[in-house]
Amino acid sequence: MPPSASPPRRELIDDLAIRILAISADRLRIAVDGYTASGKTSFAHELAAAIRSHGRPTLRASLDDFKKPWSDAREKGYDRTSGEGFYRNAPDFTSARRLLLEPAGPNGSGTVVLCAHDPLTGVDHRNVTVAAPRDAVLIVDSVFAMRPEYEENWDFRVWLDVPAEVSLQRGIARDSPSEGRAEAERLHRDRYHESERIYIAEVDPLSKADVVIDNTDFANPGWIHT
Repeated sequence: MPPSASPPRRELIDDLAIRILAISADRLRIAVDGYTASGKTSFAHELAAAIRSHGRPTLRASLDDFKKPWSDAREKGYDRTSGEGFYRNAPDFTSARRLLLEPAGPNGSGTVVLCAHDPLTGVDHRNVTVAAPRDAVLIVDSVFAMRPEYEENWDFRVWLDVPAEVSLQRGIARDSPSEGRAEAERLHRDRYHESERIYIAEVDPLSKADVVIDNTDFANPGWIHT
């Protein structure tokens, strides 16, 4: 369970949960997208909790767990460290669609893999499945969720909007304790920030979102587009 949110945040997320539940009584697949460090994971946890409070079961996943393992890049010699290479080469679209998104859909098997490869260890979890009930709501947080490779696999899409520079500074601050300040700054400026610049330019994810939420102030998020 996520920590208790501020009253305005709780109200917005509950309103969003009610809107999502009105779509269908069948399985639903919800994307929570936005810049790195825009607050996607926490928001998705809170949204899942709100949906459960209305009596629907939920599943949680992240497309961070559906990237090709680092060993694959080393063995095949492709770039996934630059911003361009990360954007073009890191996602494992096939596993994400076949193991997670398609079976979690209203016409899917309901046998769902929530993690393909652990992003830190590379351990393969593709044989670990859970059963999604007929009315389950899958909530997936991810950068790049609105890429055309996933176009047919979402029933509702949320974009968490924060200024790019705020995202950058949050990400550096978040990862500095584990990576060191210099390495965290390099990773975010040269890889993540650059890959997201490509994503924004090529895909225009805000235009694809069903709702856009200003998440700059965690305690007081606001509707930008509904």
